[in-house]
Amino acid sequence: MLDAHRLAVLAEVAHAGSIAGAAQRLSFTPSAVSQQLAKLERDVGARLLHRHARGVTLTPVGEALLGHAETIVGELRTAERTVR
Repeated sequence: MLDAHRLAVLAEVAHAGSIAGAAQRLSFTPSAVSQQLAKLERDVGARLLHRHARGVTLTPVGEALLGHAETIVGELRTAERTVR
């Protein structure tokens, strides 16, 4: 099963457009973000990002997974608000 925290990292990287930007928004180190993405790529069995000098773009698999990631993360946030 895919890890929800890693899916949240993918979504943040996609929205920030870079690993460094996502790391800053998540209060992680860029290395920690990269490690989580590498683990997610292993879990999925495909590359999710194209890394460029000025940031990242999603691969087609990454784009497909992003939609699911946003839905899952949104549902988890809703569940947390419901029980708190």
